[in-house]
Amino acid sequence: EPPVILQRCTSQLCHTAFLPCRASASGADVSRAPDPPSQEFGAPPTDAPDKGYVVPNVDLSPLCSWRFRSGPPGEEAQVASQFIADVIENSQIIQKEDLCISSGKLAWVLYCDLICLNHDGNILDACTFALLAALKNVQLPEVTINEETALAEVNLKKKSYLNIRTHPVATSFAVFDDTLLIVDPTEEEEHLATGTLTVVMDEEGKLCCLHKPGGSGLTGAKLQDCMSRAVTRHKEVKKLMDEVFKSMKPK
Repeated sequence: EPPVILQRCTSQLCHTAFLPCRASASGADVSRAPDPPSQEFGAPPTDAPDKGYVVPNVDLSPLCSWRFRSGPPGEEAQVASQFIADVIENSQIIQKEDLCISSGKLAWVLYCDLICLNHDGNILDACTFALLAALKNVQLPEVTINEETALAEVNLKKKSYLNIRTHPVATSFAVFDDTLLIVDPTEEEEHLATGTLTVVMDEEGKLCCLHKPGGSGLTGAKLQDCMSRAVTRHKEVKKLMDEVFKSMKPK
């Protein structure tokens, strides 16, 4: 079943995407520092003074499944957050240099909060779709440094979209003893499977990330089959996203 992409924009959540993926859903809110006068930025890393930050966080609350409890992130949420961080880094979906405002002084910090609304399996695919859709909708205002006061000045009337350099798409599989592969598994299928595998590809067919948290092994032929299926699914998802964003542009 193909994913469905919905966009919502309000004064509080201005970069939000909701993506039902099979029976699961995930929303991504990519936010920035508050508008002036409470505008805040971050100092670039000392070892990378010309880069900004992209900080992902996957929230799996009791809202999405009875399996989760309120409180600090559980193991599954932490694993999903690290997976998204790896996808961002390996795919180079955006160059962190693009987030630098003034080298060594000021940089944007993008907080990517991925909130699961209904967890019925395949959370990694849903989060990756939501992340990409949300990032493509982000507009950052122009920021300059006043040489006299050394303070940042924000021009909210002049905004620009992020430069999305690649379009990573995740495809997850439930593995049953290396004999059966199920694409986009439900929670029940994931529970019954002897292993899971998530393949992330970009539009050029390059492998961005391979996530296999233990379980039964895969032969080289099965792994190649998974990668081929992931390339096919990437084309379907990319076409869907292009259609959605094309429909959103003012005529």
